[in-house]
Amino acid sequence: MEFHRRDIHWMQYALELARQAASEHEVPVGAVIVRDDQVLGEGYNHPIAACDPTSHAEIVALRQACANERNYRIPGSTLYVTVEPCTMCAGAILHARVDRVVFGATEPKAGALVSAQRFFDQPFVNYSVQYQGGCLAEECSQLMSGFFEQRRQLKRQHKSKI
Repeated sequence: MEFHRRDIHWMQYALELARQAASEHEVPVGAVIVRDDQVLGEGYNHPIAACDPTSHAEIVALRQACANERNYRIPGSTLYVTVEPCTMCAGAILHARVDRVVFGATEPKAGALVSAQRFFDQPFVNYSVQYQGGCLAEECSQLMSGFFEQRRQLKRQHKSKI
């Protein structure tokens, strides 16, 4: 799968955001929204720290982009996210009128674009969002796998101390 060098650049940026989430013990997902090579909004997962189940990377980036644009819609934008969006995020992306989504790793259990479902391809969807997965997929996947392996190790260590 071919990606433009700008796609790779922005996915690397999203990966840095994901690493920030991991450093705060949150699931490492990062997102950045770009239009005309300018950042409109960015974010990373932090539902634990925010005590907010909607604080997914995509939602945080959408909120920031919309606030910066002073509009609840951001047409002409591209959202780069390290992991395939869930249904909640896909709905928000649709309502914000993002033109394109580029994601890294697929999410087999909850991915709403190509894995568990194809949200943007449903007949009720009234806006066309282009999407493409696999951008720096291995690096994005390794970040997630490493994070969860570290969590499992900590859990095993904790159990062995009891």
